[in-house]
Amino acid sequence: MIKNDSWIRTQAKAGMIIPFEPALIRRVDRVELNVQAEELQYSQRVISYGCSSYGYDLRLSPRDFRIFRHVPGTVIDPKEFSDDNLEPARLHQDGKGAYFILPAHSYGLGVAFEYLSIPENVTALFIGKSTYARCGIIANLTPGEAGWRGHLTLEFSNSSGADCRLYANEGIVQALFFEGEPCAVSYQDRAGKYQNQGHSVVVARV
Repeated sequence: MIKNDSWIRTQAKAGMIIPFEPALIRRVDRVELNVQAEELQYSQRVISYGCSSYGYDLRLSPRDFRIFRHVPGTVIDPKEFSDDNLEPARLHQDGKGAYFILPAHSYGLGVAFEYLSIPENVTALFIGKSTYARCGIIANLTPGEAGWRGHLTLEFSNSSGADCRLYANEGIVQALFFEGEPCAVSYQDRAGKYQNQGHSVVVARV
């Protein structure tokens, strides 16, 4: 059964999502200085994040984003992944917020701002937000297995013919939580290779 907002809020108090927003955030308050060094306060629209009816919208972290690049003579090998095929992306900033640029027809890896701790009778699925989907951005559908903990590495493809902004500190994917009968062996029990991921991109491992 898919879990609702009341369940998500209860689990968040037990540490499932850190930091946690109990409602969907669509606007944030900003402060900036004008030429007279006076503080100006205003409200700015953001790509939504926080708790929704049957899910939780995670944010893209500003700490780490990497883009795949072609290195002549190399082949990407998931059994022996080389960081040479990834190029760190620059974090830009303007009046709309902080953002990375994912070039047209390219693929990139980011990381979720929130730390997750999935209960041992729950599996989460992470899906793309419609706002980005309508810009040609495909977020890979990935699972968060029962007992998994860490900062989720996120995978994005820009299928459009134009470069696209991915805004940091704003909503990027939605987590859906499904509860089942307790499993015999959780991700924690089998010491999964992506357990306890830190606040940075984690590349393919075997």
